[in-house]
Amino acid sequence: MSGTNAQSPPEASPGKDRRPLIAFTWLWVGVPLAYGLYELVRKAAQLFTG
Repeated sequence: MSGTNAQSPPEASPGKDRRPLIAFTWLWVGVPLAYGLYELVRKAAQLFTG
């Protein structure tokens, strides 16, 4: 088999830019995750330091 006949993924429609949606989705997940990790570290420090 020859590598010259490789298929590329279909192109997204040129009128739609999904970057704002992707950024919003990352923030939607990332902000609560970061807050939860912050609280975890803060409470673990209280637990082990008194």
